[in-house]
Amino acid sequence: MFAITQKDFGGPETLEWSRVPDPQPEPGEVIIDITATAVNRADLLQRKGNYPPPPGTTDILGLECSGTIVSVGAALTMDRIGERVTALLNGGGYAQKVAVPLGQVMSVPEAVSLIDAGALPEIAATVWSNFTKVLHLREGSTILIHGGGGGIGTFAIQVAKALGVKVAVTAGSQEKLNVCASLGADLLINYKEEDFVEVIQETWGGIENILDNMGASYLSKNVEVLKRNGHLAIIGMQGGTKVDFQIDQLLRKNATISATSLRGRPESEKSAICREVEKIVWPWITDGTVKLVIDRVMPIEQAGEAQKILEAGEATGKILLQVR
Repeated sequence: MFAITQKDFGGPETLEWSRVPDPQPEPGEVIIDITATAVNRADLLQRKGNYPPPPGTTDILGLECSGTIVSVGAALTMDRIGERVTALLNGGGYAQKVAVPLGQVMSVPEAVSLIDAGALPEIAATVWSNFTKVLHLREGSTILIHGGGGGIGTFAIQVAKALGVKVAVTAGSQEKLNVCASLGADLLINYKEEDFVEVIQETWGGIENILDNMGASYLSKNVEVLKRNGHLAIIGMQGGTKVDFQIDQLLRKNATISATSLRGRPESEKSAICREVEKIVWPWITDGTVKLVIDRVMPIEQAGEAQKILEAGEATGKILLQVR
């Protein structure tokens, strides 16, 4: 088969479409013939050498995909062959085929094309697990979602609204804020022109929950805008990993900080998240409560160019890579 590989860490120019050995399923795994995968910030970090895959995992990029099951490993029945699915991956999505534990495989929601389904696993599992297992969002509460115009942000806005939560977002352009508003966001903040701490404190008197993709650069300001007993969930590090932070900011507010990622979690935990997503989130997609926001679909051979677009902040929603 062919896959996106790289000989050395570095920029998008290090990526190339080349021949690699076909994956072989371990017991309990299936092989998916990939239709589409999506570009995630984690892919950029791994390309630069800053986010190594878990031990024993392929070093091919790609944390999600959609496609068709074409073979199964030991202990699985053959009746899954031919099924159209979407899957949360440990790696390997930038390829024609991938091996994945069956527990991380999900059905394709009704009314979603097989190509578009490649954009779903990572955002759905990330948002749902953080909202329900980390932040414990409840109806009537408030949340600030940074990067509201991105793949996770556009999805998170809609899931939060489905849960009855008031949503504030930050984004870097009026165009992205308009998309956020169309998805239900209540408070729109252009971080290039406004201080989100001042806007939220003046409007809502603070915030109860934050879903943050920035990390170090926003840590102090995030804690500053939290209400007492507030909770900050960090899911990214676009703003770096090191910061000088005064711990008494947290103590004064009795606040909590969590940092989560999907990739390194045990298979059983990821499988449980996938089952909840199928049961609760997929019906919202089917009935139109939650809509996929896809910026563009590009051939997988152009993975490097797609990563440039994401890194420059030029995408609203997800960028998909189609495998032909």
